[in-house]
Amino acid sequence: MEKNSATLLETIKVLLAEKKYKTLRDILTTLNPYDIAVIFEELMDEKTALLFRMLPKELAAETFVEMDEDTQEMLIHGFSDSELKEIVDELYLDDAVDIIEEMPANVVRRILKQADPVTRKTINELLNYPEDSAGSIMTTEYVTLRPEMTVEEAIKRIRRTGIDKETIYTCYVTDSNRQLIGIISIKTLLLAKDDEETVSELMETNVLSVNTLDDQEFVAHTFNNYNFLALPVVDKENRLVGIVTIDDAMDVMEEETTEDIQKMAAITPNDKPYMKLGVFELFKSRIPWLFLLMISATFTGMIITSFEDALASMVVLSSFFPMLMDTGGNSGSQASVTVIRALSLEEVEFKDIFKVIWKEIRVSVLCGVTLATANFAKIMLVDKMLLGNNSITIPVAFVVCLTMVVTVFFAKIIGCSLPMVAKKLGFDPAVMASPFITTIVDAISLAVYFWFATVMLGL
Repeated sequence: MEKNSATLLETIKVLLAEKKYKTLRDILTTLNPYDIAVIFEELMDEKTALLFRMLPKELAAETFVEMDEDTQEMLIHGFSDSELKEIVDELYLDDAVDIIEEMPANVVRRILKQADPVTRKTINELLNYPEDSAGSIMTTEYVTLRPEMTVEEAIKRIRRTGIDKETIYTCYVTDSNRQLIGIISIKTLLLAKDDEETVSELMETNVLSVNTLDDQEFVAHTFNNYNFLALPVVDKENRLVGIVTIDDAMDVMEEETTEDIQKMAAITPNDKPYMKLGVFELFKSRIPWLFLLMISATFTGMIITSFEDALASMVVLSSFFPMLMDTGGNSGSQASVTVIRALSLEEVEFKDIFKVIWKEIRVSVLCGVTLATANFAKIMLVDKMLLGNNSITIPVAFVVCLTMVVTVFFAKIIGCSLPMVAKKLGFDPAVMASPFITTIVDAISLAVYFWFATVMLGL
């Protein structure tokens, strides 16, 4: 696929150089808007605007939505006011809002200036909803019907108004106060036995909706749970104010997943593509967390320092630091990632914390004993016999293996409980992933290790 895209891009460059614009237009009009956007992003020069002007009006608007913000901004600067107005008029309102949110203030002013008064008013209303809320990702372009309409009247209304709507597959039935009372699909209307049947006789009254202030992640989960193509959005009085479509829900899922992955890796979330991020931007997103983790790791250093005398008398103990710390960190990460995923999918709640801990306790015992047994055999057979390390004795091996069992136990408990506590306190559980848990478990594993060594080896 990438090879085909590269070949197509080279073909377009050749045709541009030879000024074969009719051939270029013929090629572009056969492509998907996303594929055209990818080509434009690769070009990113004055020829992009020339190619964009070749596209039919509707295809141009669909392509514009698929572009990254840098390409969009470059094109907007090159548009005349009439060209910009054409694009704005063709955009669905939710797409226009998404673009405006990413643009500099001077570009936003130009876009809003070219929108008609009604569109401008609606865009401003959508921009006023809290960030990451259902209201901020909804569109107001949907089909509404009245319950008293006949099938014939409903179909006529869809034909008359549907051309400008983002979706017509599901229509929303409202009363005179705009309150949502039912939904009906275009399939139901088309397959109705009698054109004189009313919408109220055919509609579904068990309507699932979301509120304008609901979190967008909750909206995305609702799509995932119920397999909707569109979801109605209502205000506090149950008045229909918009719909969220599946394409926007998928964008939210991608955005939230990306954000969680970045937080789990101790990186400040950033929605820009990696190749669009500058070195300084990457530095700023990473350095605060690295500072925090560096400072928190001071506790590990303090523990090692306090047992310097013990280490001096039995240096072999220090050779097992990496293995114990890595095993503890990995064990904690396994538990935390599993629980964070379960929390994000709403498979567990805070009330389940003791069930989760009890499950992880049993897992930790099985993992710890298995690892300790394998490690004991490895220490005695490989380290002592094959490598000839005579400072390793059975008591030393026993201390290392016992420490491993306890380390895995605590790592699993901490790994599963911290994300749930964070969620309960209103923090993102993804923050309590690998880096923080590894730092905590490192300190615990060393403290346990030295305590066992002191007690059992008489250091």
